[in-house]
Formats: sequence, C-alpha cells, structure tokens
Amino acid sequence: MSEAPESSPTASRRTLLCGAAAVLAAGGTVAVSGCGSSSSSSSSGSSSAPKGPVDLGPASAVPEGGGKVFRDQKIVVTQPTAGQYKAFNARCTHAGCIVDQVKNQQIQCPCHGSRFGIADGSVQDGPAPSPLPAYTVTVEGGNLKVTPS
Repeated sequence: MSEAPESSPTASRRTLLCGAAAVLAAGGTVAVSGCGSSSSSSSSGSSSAPKGPVDLGPASAVPEGGGKVFRDQKIVVTQPTAGQYKAFNARCTHAGCIVDQVKNQQIQCPCHGSRFGIADGSVQDGPAPSPLPAYTVTVEGGNLKVTPS
C-alpha cells in the first residue's frame, strides 16, 4: 500500500498564518466600524449637524448640574447652572460614537471613555482630541430650540 504524500508543514503553517491574519483584519474592521462607522460622516462636521432649529421639548427635562442626550437628534443639552443651557453635537470627537449620558458634571462617551465638560464641551479625559462642537440653544415658550453654530 502506498501512502498519500503528506502536505508540507510550511504550506499548512502559511495557510494558518494567512487565515489568522484575515480573521484579525476582519475582526479589527468590525471593532472599528462598531464604534466609528459614523466617523466618516463626522469628519466633514456639517453632515451630522441639524440643518435648522430643532425643538427638543421642555427645558425642564434637562436637570440642573447635568444634562440630557437626545440620541435621535445627536444633540446633548446641559444645564451647568440654573437657567443656563448649553448644547453640543453628541458625536464624540474621537471615533464618532454618540455620547450616552451626563454624569458627575461630565458628558460621557461609552466607547473609549472620553469625558467632556458640561459648561463648554471641553475634553476632560481622552482619548478625544478636541471639544464637542457647540450649538446655539434658546428656551422659547419653555421648550429648548437648538441651532448649529
């Protein structure tokens, strides 16, 4: 009986390494796109900004010393002191993730831990490279109206 020739260990090692590289590359793409899939639109800045005034409802929904994330509109509104409202683009400047909460006087990004100040959107903790873009916010008839600056 003749035995089938064994495959070369070099070829199987090469196949294994190429396969592992492909899996790692695909995994990296998934990890990056999971957080930064919207970052391509945030690079232009204006494409993610509202086009005109946005009515966000009652100003009373934004707690003093805190804030509220309006996820669908990609806007976060804060109230650093009584009656003083600030509005920012809710896309983190690091990878484009939408911030998810305002806690301990900071706007917080869930993806990589960036934190922004509620008074000015400044970076309090990275890896975000720059502050959240500010919007103009007014209170009209008890409702918040936000316009890109």
